[in-house]
Formats: sequence, structure tokens, C-alpha cells
Amino acid sequence: MKTTAFFTREHFAPYFDRRALTMLFLGFAAGLPGQLIFATLGLWLQEAGIERKMVTMFSWAGLGYSFKFVWSPLVDTLVLPYLTKSLGRRRSWLLASQIMMATSVCVMAFTDPSHSAASLTTMALAAVCLGFSSATQDIAIDAYRIESAPNDIALQSIISSTYVMGYRFGMILTGAGSLKLADWLGSTQQNYQYGAWQTTYIVMAIIIAACTLGTLWAKEPPVAAEQQNRFPTRDNVRLVLMFILSVLGLVFAYRFLGDVLPAGNKKAPLFTFLMESTRLMGSLAVAALVGWVSVQVGVVRKEVALKTWVEPVTDFFHRYGKRALLLLALIGLYRISDVVAGVISNVFYAELGFSKDDIANAVKTFGVIMSIMGGLLGGLLAQRFAVMKMMMLGAILAAASNLLFIVLANSGKDFAIFYFAVGIDNLAGGLASSIFIAFLSSLTNIRFSAVQYALFSSMMTLLPKVLGGYSGAIVDGIGYSGFFGFTAALGVPILGLIWWAEQALFRKS
Repeated sequence: MKTTAFFTREHFAPYFDRRALTMLFLGFAAGLPGQLIFATLGLWLQEAGIERKMVTMFSWAGLGYSFKFVWSPLVDTLVLPYLTKSLGRRRSWLLASQIMMATSVCVMAFTDPSHSAASLTTMALAAVCLGFSSATQDIAIDAYRIESAPNDIALQSIISSTYVMGYRFGMILTGAGSLKLADWLGSTQQNYQYGAWQTTYIVMAIIIAACTLGTLWAKEPPVAAEQQNRFPTRDNVRLVLMFILSVLGLVFAYRFLGDVLPAGNKKAPLFTFLMESTRLMGSLAVAALVGWVSVQVGVVRKEVALKTWVEPVTDFFHRYGKRALLLLALIGLYRISDVVAGVISNVFYAELGFSKDDIANAVKTFGVIMSIMGGLLGGLLAQRFAVMKMMMLGAILAAASNLLFIVLANSGKDFAIFYFAVGIDNLAGGLASSIFIAFLSSLTNIRFSAVQYALFSSMMTLLPKVLGGYSGAIVDGIGYSGFFGFTAALGVPILGLIWWAEQALFRKS
């Protein structure tokens, strides 16, 4: 009796498609900067003897990731002198952002934060610049990926999985790799050596600069090549001026409200959340007001402002009508189960008695490998099954994997259960991520791919991260077993949303 393999050579062939390999390189480039801004930089500052209250100023570097949807229209609209003409719209922004990233890391490398207050300020500004350029690269990469395989969800799943694979490798290199290099060069908590950190960051800057070779090797997506700039140079310059004014308004308002609003309190998480939300929404309102005033006084023509910032949003609602609200709910809630659980996972492992090395080996090594395998599996399954069925599978696995942590909580320090739970959780997360990225990509209009995907990706983690901020208080109230049961239960309504979205979007067709 002849049997047919579940996966054949034809299913693996797309992973060697030039577009899939390109996304592997671009994913690697995207995964490099994050650790150099947050975890690795935080350890450098700690070893340099910087006070904790001073380190908080470096949280500004993360604002680029949070607000990237604000300037994403510029990536869709603006032409970069010489670069756009020679490389195309997407690759020009990729190259420019990568050069800016490498330059920022070089500035950080040649700045000793322990030298003076001015040096610390320079380091902070370089970190903010790195965050901004990295977020800009993310915008361009997302648009590149969407336009490389328009209207092909199966291929989107594949190139999304290779992107995630590259991203994970980049994170490992600048995370664990940079820390091991600095340690090998002689810098420790007890014996701070600026030269060790300088060499480490120079090496990382060289690696980031080398990523430009991948950008030059990549081919400009046909869709991006066909689309021409809609506005003359004068309007583009004015758009940039309006953006700069709006950002200055946002930064001023954010700092001003931080000084005048009551400080948060860990013992009152709801009050802290309200104050931070007021600060954020107030800052965005000021930025929007500055933009409106800019239009009224003639800094930018009203038609240009509407087409740049408003039309991409209204397009989504025009295309999906009432179903847009359903899709937005699904986007905002799909990853809630595993994101909320992940916020406190390392604390949970430590309280069970696992050492830092145990957690690093299980989560940062074994877990990353399983996440990569999950992404590859998601890409393979997407070729055989409908995307909404795979969305359903990803949601079930992501929620169900949290139940394994209940077993771990009741078993204590059991390495077999620990590795099994971490492995299954990361496998499920990798599969769900690759499928979900492909799903989000399918919702965008390629005319506004950069803007719409930036909005979707911001929404994707907003509510889960907010709720995750209360995970410690929830654990204090109901314990770890109750908490992971709660996070698993959060995934149940998502199954209904997926079924509803499938009925609304695909059943009629």
C-alpha cells in the first residue's frame, strides 16, 4: 500500500526561496539592537556604577518601538535622496536605518558612562537614536515582507517563520554573546573595565554594519518598485518638519506630565496605570494638536496630511466595514494568554529554586530552539491548511501550554517537567507567532503596508502588556497555580473570536 508523506520536498522548497532567505537576514538585523538598548546596556551601566534612578532615563530609548506608528507614514511616503533612486523605496529605508543603527552603537562604544554627567547624557541620546533607527528598520522590514508575497498567506507564513528565526539568532548574539564577550575581556561587577565594553560594542557595530550587505543583496519588492512618490519634494520636506514639531510636542508633554502628575505606587497598580495612561494619552493629544496647528498655519497642506496619516486608517475601515471592529478585537487579544503568563515566568522559575544558569539554559537556549521549530512548523502547516484553522490551533496550544506550568508549580524543582513545559510553551508560541504575523500581513493594503502593519503590531501587545503589569498582584492573591489557570482561561474567548472572524471574513467567499 502506497503512503503519502505528510510533508514532502515541495513543502520545504519555499524555505530556500530568495524571499525566505532574505527575511532570515533581515530578521537577524532586526534582532540585534534590542538587547544593546535594554538588557546588555543595563548591565554595562550597572557595572559602571550608574545610580538606578539615572538608568531610568534610558527607558526613553524604548519609545521608538512604542510610537513607531506615528512616523510609519513617512516610510511609505518620503523619498531618500539618491538612495531611493538607486535601491528602491524599501531597501533605501533599510540601508539608511542600518547605517544609523551602526553609527549609534559606535557612539555608545566610544562613550564611557562613568566619566561624567555629559558622557551619560551622550550615551542616553545615542541609545534613543538607536531605538528610533531600529524601530524605523522594523517598519521597513514589515512593509518589505508584506510586499514580497502579496495575497499569499502560505508564503507569508514561511517568510515570517524565517524572519523569526533570524530575529532569535540576532537576540542571542547581542544578548548572551555580548555579555560573554565583555566578561571574557575582563569587565565584572567588582572590576569595571570600560575597554571591555567599548570593544564589545565596536564588534556589535561592525556586525550591524555587515547587515547592510544583506540589504544590498535583497531584491526590491515589485509592489514597492511600482509605487511612486505621491508628493513633490517641497511637500516631503514640510511633512518632515511637521513630524519633528509633533515629536517635540510629544516629548515636552511627556516630560511635563511626568513632573506634574502624582508618582505611581507599586502597592496601588490601578492608580499607577491610570497615571501612566493619562501621561501617554495626554502626550499623544499634544502631538496631534501640534500636527493640527501645523496644518492650519500652512506648514503642511491639508490634502498631504490627510493622505499621509488619515487615509491609511480610514482605508482599513472602508475595506472591512463593521467587521473591522471584530478584527481589531482579535488583533488586540490573540496573544493575551502567553504574553501575560510570560511577564512573570522568570520570577516563577527563580522562586521554584532554579538558578540563573538553569533558567538561561532552559529559556534562552532550549526555549529559543523550540520557538524556532514552532515557527518553521507553522510555515509548513500553513501550506496544507487554511489560515484560520491554523490560528485556532495556535490559540489552543498557547492557552493549553499554560496548564503545564500548573503541573510545574505543584511539582517544584523538577528539571524534566521544567524543560517539557518551557519547550511546549515556546513551540506553541513560535507556531502562533508565525501564523499570526502572516494573518496580520494579509489584512494590510499594500498601498499603506508600512502604516497599517505598524498600527497592528502596536495593538497586538498593548492590552496583554498592560494586563501583564498586574501579574505580580494576581499571583499574590491566587498563587501560581491559580494564575496560570487564569491565563489559560483568557485564551478561551479568543477561540470564539477566531470562529466569528472566520464566519465573517471567509464563509461567504
